[in-house]
Amino acid sequence: MDAPPKPWPTGLSEFCEPLVRRVLAPNASHYTYTGTQTYLVGSQGDVAVIDPGPAGTGVEGHADTRGEGHVAAILAAVGKSRIAAILCTHTHRDHSPAAAELKALTGAPIIGCAPLAMDDDGPRADAAFDPDYAPDRVLTDGERISGEGWTIEAVATPGHTSNHLCYSLVESGALFTGDHVMAWSTSVVSPPDGDMAAYMASLDKLYARADTVYYPAHGPAVTKPRQLVRGMLGHRRQREAQILRLLGQGPHAIPDMVTAMYKGLDPRLTGAAGRSVLAHLIDLRHQGRVACEGDLWTSL
Repeated sequence: MDAPPKPWPTGLSEFCEPLVRRVLAPNASHYTYTGTQTYLVGSQGDVAVIDPGPAGTGVEGHADTRGEGHVAAILAAVGKSRIAAILCTHTHRDHSPAAAELKALTGAPIIGCAPLAMDDDGPRADAAFDPDYAPDRVLTDGERISGEGWTIEAVATPGHTSNHLCYSLVESGALFTGDHVMAWSTSVVSPPDGDMAAYMASLDKLYARADTVYYPAHGPAVTKPRQLVRGMLGHRRQREAQILRLLGQGPHAIPDMVTAMYKGLDPRLTGAAGRSVLAHLIDLRHQGRVACEGDLWTSL
C-alpha cells in the first residue's frame, strides 16, 4: 500500500473512537509507513499510552527542547489527565524507547511486554531492539489493567518478536495490534528472534477472536480484521509453497529465492524479504521438509 499524500497528521491528536485517540510520530520510513502511531486510551481521568515511540523526541536534555517532538505531542494530547500506564507491544526502537522519557516526566509505570535485547546476524528489516527497556510490570496473556471507563487485556502474539503483545480494549472490541497485523504491509519475521511458526500460530489465535477493529502501530485501522487475517495466513502459506517449489527444482541460496519470489521488489526491501524467507526455511527445517548445507537449501 502506498503512503497517503502529505501532509501527514504528525503530532496531532486524532479520535479513532470515543475511548481512543492516536498521535503519529515523525519517524516515517520504508519500514514504518507514515510513522509509529501512539494510541491514548481513555476519555478523561486516567489514560493509557500504547507504543510511545522512538527516543529523543521531546524530553528536555534528550532532543527537542522546543516542544515539537513526539513525547511533547503525547503530553499535549493527554492534557490534564493522568497517565496511568505506558504500554509497549514490543521492544523495537520505533515503539518502546520513549517509554522511559514519558515515565521520567510523569512517573507513570511502564507495563506490558517483557524486555528483550539480542544480537541479530543479518540486515534488520525494521528498527533494532531497545536494550534499555525496563518495565515495571510484565503482562502475561489474558492479564488486565484498568482505568476510568476502560479495561485493557494483554493478548500474547509472539512471532514478529518473541515478546510481542497485542492489547484488547474490552469496552469497544478494539485490538491494538502493534506490528503483528498491519493493513499497509505484512509483518517482517526476522530470525533469530522472529519465529514463523509462532507468527502463524498467533495469526490463528487472532482469527479465532471476535475483535471488531484493529489499530496497528503503522498504517490505517483494519475494519474487517478476520478477513485480513485470513488473507495473511493464505499469503504466508503461498510463500511456503513457493519455497518448496523452488527447492524441488534443485538447491537454492536465499538471495536466488528472493529474486524468484519477489518480482519488482524495491531493492531497499531485499534484506527484509531475505529475512522472511529465512524464517520460512527454519520453520520448514523444523518440520523435516528442507535441509541446509552452507548457503544452499534443499528439499527432503
